[in-house]
Amino acid sequence: MRDTVSAAPDATWATSDEPTTEFRVVVNGKEVCAVVPDRLLLSDFLRDTLGLTALKVSCGEGACGACTVIINGEPARSCTLLAVQSDESQIVTLEGVNLASGLNPVQQLFKERHALQCGYCTPGLLMTVHCMISRGVQPDSDEVPQYMSGHLCRCTGYRNILAAVRSALRGETPGAGPENNG
Repeated sequence: MRDTVSAAPDATWATSDEPTTEFRVVVNGKEVCAVVPDRLLLSDFLRDTLGLTALKVSCGEGACGACTVIINGEPARSCTLLAVQSDESQIVTLEGVNLASGLNPVQQLFKERHALQCGYCTPGLLMTVHCMISRGVQPDSDEVPQYMSGHLCRCTGYRNILAAVRSALRGETPGAGPENNG
């Protein structure tokens, strides 16, 4: 049985004459029904209405990948989609893969492989990795750099990120492999 959350539109979203639409989605396993302005971005709905703030918005154009969520099994840029475009979809955000007890194995591998610094791009990277794992992408596949090409990181460089991604795709257990220091 799903929990149902009704999300009322925020008064700052719309003027009285702005068109609105009702839509339904399942976000991290919870059914959500909401009436929102037609122009509301999915990223704003997830962050501002549902409080899912692990999702970051950086460029606002879909180029950096920070706002990546999984929609119906596919990585998607939430800052370029209208909320109503996700009607009847299954959406997973980083909160949906987090463990209540701490870091999940992919997050732990990113930490151990020094694949993060400021953390702003990390949620989008992690969502893409979870999608790749669910699809069975092989660690040495040409698909890995293709999936990761839509993510910009200005802090770490990509060597450690790719090492962490490949470790996650191999199914390595955090703490079991050698750390990549550099």
